Amino acid sequence: MFRDRKEAGKKLALELDKYKNKNVLVIAIPRGGVEVGLEIASYLNSDFDILVSRKLPIPYNPEAGFGAIAEDGSIYLNKDACLWVRKDDIERIKKEQIKEIKRRIDVLRGGNPLTQVKGRIVILVDDGLAMGSTMYASVEYCRNKNAKKVIVAVPVSGKDVFYEIKQLVDEAYVLEMPYNFMAVAQSYLYWTDVTDEDVIELMEKWKTHISHGSTTQGI
Repeated sequence: MFRDRKEAGKKLALELDKYKNKNVLVIAIPRGGVEVGLEIASYLNSDFDILVSRKLPIPYNPEAGFGAIAEDGSIYLNKDACLWVRKDDIERIKKEQIKEIKRRIDVLRGGNPLTQVKGRIVILVDDGLAMGSTMYASVEYCRNKNAKKVIVAVPVSGKDVFYEIKQLVDEAYVLEMPYNFMAVAQSYLYWTDVTDEDVIELMEKWKTHISHGSTTQGI
């Protein structure tokens, strides 16, 4: 169990030590992945950005999803889950999430484009993988943008989804794969939902961090 996302990020960063000072790009999936990603980027002395990817929720069970969509339209659909959603609902939900993605880009990234991933070694980070939908879509984004190498790094994951994603990327790192894994939150002692304001505050800390020329001191 991790105390919080900050501790999880520090521990995960150590597993990625070979990428320290290697000009990699750490990309976090907001909102939960941001604090984890910042700790990794700080330790690795890397570039950092956030990629907005949204789950496509099942209408009658919004906690579950039938896929996810990234900010460039890269999409992952779970074929089995899609069988339970009408085609017109799929299109409607995609449009709703694209609208939310645009809002989050404006709010969380100031409307700025994502750092270019073409030709870069990219480390995709989240606070954990349950269904993994947003990570699948994020991997697809990086492939579509011609990243040199795509790496997934998470503190905790279900075994099945981790090994499936591992087949899609160049490298994958995970610290914990609990036997009776039900939800990401169960692996954190202190778990809170992350708000837009939390992400904005974290990104301001990052700007201060890099302006001071810090490297391995943490955020």
